[in-house]
Order: sequence, then structure tokens, then C-alpha cells
Amino acid sequence: MTQFGFYFDSSRCTGCKTCELACKDYNDLGTNILFRRVYDYEGGVWAQDDQGAWASSAFVYHVSDSCNHCDNPACFANCPQGAIEKDSDTGLVRIDGEKCIGCGTCGEACPYDAPRLDFDLRKSRKCDGCFDRVKGGKQPVCVEACLMRALEFGDIEDLRAEHGDLAQLLPLPDPAETAPNLVLNTCPAAEAPDAGSGFVANELEVV
Repeated sequence: MTQFGFYFDSSRCTGCKTCELACKDYNDLGTNILFRRVYDYEGGVWAQDDQGAWASSAFVYHVSDSCNHCDNPACFANCPQGAIEKDSDTGLVRIDGEKCIGCGTCGEACPYDAPRLDFDLRKSRKCDGCFDRVKGGKQPVCVEACLMRALEFGDIEDLRAEHGDLAQLLPLPDPAETAPNLVLNTCPAAEAPDAGSGFVANELEVV
């Protein structure tokens, strides 16, 4: 089985959110649902030195995230209906809309908050890696839409061989829980995962 995954380069991302909008348009999502979300993460303080001069440690960077099609998907493990499957050919995690009862358990279990409740359909929905496009030899729409080429998609082992195996960058959770198929490149402004002094500046948008 080929396990597909995403690579995201924070040093290239400008936070334009084109990936969000392309995904929303392709999947015909309502105003309250995002499959891919761009977090604006910022922080820092003003501090005065012994000479009375003030300096700022302000920083800001962006993190584009969606379902990471984990090796140990919490959504799959916790769905009471067995409505979530991990495709045997691609490793992409998908929701069977016929089986889903819209209980929201998958979204509560996922540390990445990937499954979202569609209140109109009364079903949970999530990124499926643009499954039909990938099966047809194409890239996910978010990857094709990225103006800065900050996103890549492919065999996760190939992505790790090219870009390394870093999978944690604030505000994303510890990857140990679900083993996400995600590779990240940080930017100079990025905080260490254990720093925690920053905050998500666009929380209302992504939550």
C-alpha cells in the first residue's frame, strides 16, 4: 500500500488562505465548514533593557492543516458506526456518508479537529485527500491552488526522504498520538513545540 500524505513549508506560506478557498469551492462547503484551515499563530512581548531601550520579540507565522490521514486515526478508532475507513491503496481516511449518523464523535476524538459536522446534511465530513482526483492521477486542489508552492502531496516516505520527518509545529498537537502522515518545514519565526507563548490569532475563523 502507498501511504499518501502532505508536506507543508511554513517558510513559504504567506497566510493568503487560497488553499482554504480552493478546498471549500471544490467540496461545495457551507460557510461554517473548512476542511483545510490556515492558522495565524503569533505572539511576543515588548521588553525594556537596562539602558531603557525597548525591543519587541513579536513573531507571526502561518500553518495550513487539514486531515493528516494518520496511521492511527482517532476518528476511525472512535466512530460508533464503523463509518470511517482507511483506504487500502492510498492510506487516505474517508467517511462513509451512508453509515454516518452525524453524532460528532469523530470530530471530538481527532486532535487535529479534522472531521466537521455539517448541520444541513446531519453528517460528519472531512478532507479525503481529494480521493477521486488522486485516484485519477491528479493532485489535491489545495496543493494545486497554493500560490507559494508551500504544499506538496505524495507518497509520505518520498516526502520524508526529501524534507525530513518533522511533524509538529505549534499550534498543531503532539504527533505521537495518531502518527499523522504529515511533514513540516518551519520558518525562522516558528516557536519550539514546547514554548507555548504564542496564540492562534484567528481562532473564530478556524474553530
